[in-house]
Amino acid sequence: MKVLDLKCSHDHRFEGWFASTDEFESQLSRKLVACPVCSTTEVSRMPSAPRLNLSSSRSDQSERAVAGSNAEPAVQPSQNADHALQARALQFMREILAKTENVGDRFAEEARRMHYDEAPARNIRGVATPEDAHALMEEGIDVMPLPVPAALKEPLQ
Repeated sequence: MKVLDLKCSHDHRFEGWFASTDEFESQLSRKLVACPVCSTTEVSRMPSAPRLNLSSSRSDQSERAVAGSNAEPAVQPSQNADHALQARALQFMREILAKTENVGDRFAEEARRMHYDEAPARNIRGVATPEDAHALMEEGIDVMPLPVPAALKEPLQ
């Protein structure tokens, strides 16, 4: 199994697990590899160093790590900040999805029912057309568009 570092055209970075490099190339050419954040299939492979399990002792590895401590990190600090921000955004989205009821296409109808005390107040999410969302706002009903990444729409394996 090969673990590859990938990124999409929007600079979202993620891992992909493939049986081989050829399998990755095959899936990529058939547009089967998609970004878990934005769903684009414009994905490229990032350079990565393989992990080697050498038979040296732990103390030898520690000494090499100390000797090489002046080396520049493989990932720049700004990239680490981008990764952290992306992870926090996904965690935020997961929390919203967990704490809201999905009413699907009935969003506008259910929001109105709650606003006019015809249904119990609760946190809901769903799908509304831009026209429906605008009409809800004109009625004084607070709505907020929330694009959900494709990776969060279905369980991750």
